[in-house]
Amino acid sequence: MILGIDTATATASVALVEEGRVIAEEVRSAPRQSGPHPSGGRGNHAEILLPLIGMVLAKAGVLLPEISAFAVSIGPGSFTGLRIGLSTVKGLAYGWEVPVVGVPTLLAVAARVTGWDGLVCPLLDARKKEVYAALFRKEAETLERLSEDLVCAPEKVLRQLKSLADGAPCLFVGEGAKVYESLIATFLGDRGFSTLGESYPSVAYAVARLGEEKLSRQEFDSPGSLVPLYLRPSEAELKKGLGR
Repeated sequence: MILGIDTATATASVALVEEGRVIAEEVRSAPRQSGPHPSGGRGNHAEILLPLIGMVLAKAGVLLPEISAFAVSIGPGSFTGLRIGLSTVKGLAYGWEVPVVGVPTLLAVAARVTGWDGLVCPLLDARKKEVYAALFRKEAETLERLSEDLVCAPEKVLRQLKSLADGAPCLFVGEGAKVYESLIATFLGDRGFSTLGESYPSVAYAVARLGEEKLSRQEFDSPGSLVPLYLRPSEAELKKGLGR
């Protein structure tokens, strides 16, 4: 049984998966403020993550020592959220001597898509008028990565995608897909589809399932060397650099 955890996105989630099947999952969406960009409210992930884990285990009737491994999203995403998720998983992994695997967040967001074959572009709001994005091609249960993870202006992502897609439709999924829904329509017209992904399994489910696949290939991560994938400096690093 793999316990998957995602705190990189605005919606924290925890899922317990066994042989590709979800046994239990819990999702908590942060409240949104009005305006063009959702507030995310990611700071409260620290308060809810351990209770979410407890609820998932209780719902499944499983004790923590019965978990085979932990899988955690490693970014890109919320700087604070990533630190919360990784520190929690590392503490549990060390405490219970359980293997841990890291899963790229954008890969997990794309992997949770169901009922769609073709191009998939996870789009997460990175603030500062930028997005985290990557391009994948999905066919049945196969997911092929077509680009590296990016952080840039949404216009740049859409220009690149327009040239790569060669007229093919693309599904944009994630909070950024809704924030920039009108921009997607401007660039791609009726070839661009946007969804928050409420009807899909949780990101934590995808993290756990992808982690399960990594473990089947004997691909383990050392808790000590597992670090967040940020793609750009944090506010603290930027301020530190300016102060030099």
